[in-house]
Amino acid sequence: MCIALVSTSHPDYALIVLDNRDEYVLRPTSRPKWWTHQDSGNQVLSSRDLQRRERGTWMGVTKSGRLAVLTNFRETIDDTVHPVHGIRSRGGMVTAWLGAPNDESLDQFVAKMLEGGLVKGVGGFSLICGDLKPKRSKEELNGNWVQDREVEPLVIISNRSEAVDGVPRIGGKRGGVWGLSNTVYEEPATWPKVKLGRQLLKEAIEKAVASEASEDELSELLFSVLDHDTLPPIARRAKMDFDERLDSLKQSIFIPAITDEDKDRDMLYAMEQGKMKAAFNEIEDEDHELLEASRHDDGTLFDKGAYGTQRQTMILVDWDGNVTYKERALFDDHGNPVEHGKGDVAFKYTIDGWN
Repeated sequence: MCIALVSTSHPDYALIVLDNRDEYVLRPTSRPKWWTHQDSGNQVLSSRDLQRRERGTWMGVTKSGRLAVLTNFRETIDDTVHPVHGIRSRGGMVTAWLGAPNDESLDQFVAKMLEGGLVKGVGGFSLICGDLKPKRSKEELNGNWVQDREVEPLVIISNRSEAVDGVPRIGGKRGGVWGLSNTVYEEPATWPKVKLGRQLLKEAIEKAVASEASEDELSELLFSVLDHDTLPPIARRAKMDFDERLDSLKQSIFIPAITDEDKDRDMLYAMEQGKMKAAFNEIEDEDHELLEASRHDDGTLFDKGAYGTQRQTMILVDWDGNVTYKERALFDDHGNPVEHGKGDVAFKYTIDGWN
């Protein structure tokens, strides 16, 4: 039950993006790094899912300022029209935008994905994507473009979208907060965790502005939003039936590791079957030989065991096009909890062509 939150309400930042990745904690996942998209040559910063051959991602940015964030749908097991697992990886939808030709506009990409049927064969998803760049007025002042205090809007596409002209656009106006979880994008939001996330993000930014918080202080306020846990106590969760448990995940922004005796055994079995540390770190082999050595034949080895918020990511973009990208890992390679802050990786860069 992932969640993505977007805001334009901090005066010092053109855009703020937050994301919780809820996943099986043993699912092989690299740490973020710069890598080159083979077809386009675009420089991409992201973590990567190492279980699927596509080595896609759920969130990433490029040196030129492209952004993409993905959430999946809470599918039902008997939904034959929209299967839980598609033939193609959802993570490939993120890299489809991050790796698109630089001369391809966002509108062209949306049309290609929806009208060209490129979202077919993928498990249900929503994709927030767009270009991180400021809007510019059509007037010139002393030969220079006048930069408005707004950024170009982002779009949300999915394989539930029926028409290009119906695709939602967010993030283009100042003072806004938007949210998306494992359902279609709605305005106003109906999922409890999305409504709560928007409220908490708004309050965190207001607190940061009022206290003139530094970027590090702002970062901790933002991570506290992603840490907000409203799940019932473990003892009560144990008495819930399946539907009740699923419904409870719609309530909480943060999902603590959910496990039991069977899931603990699954985790031990996964490790015994060859989960290697190499699968969680940088993989230089383009043929994925190391990755394949860590996979189970049926591809489901790591879809077992404890489930919860595995990674947390924060992106800040200021008015000079400076990006701060910080990812917080909550578990180590073997599924052990990592103390908050000890698993942080941060990158800073300036978007090419911002000015």
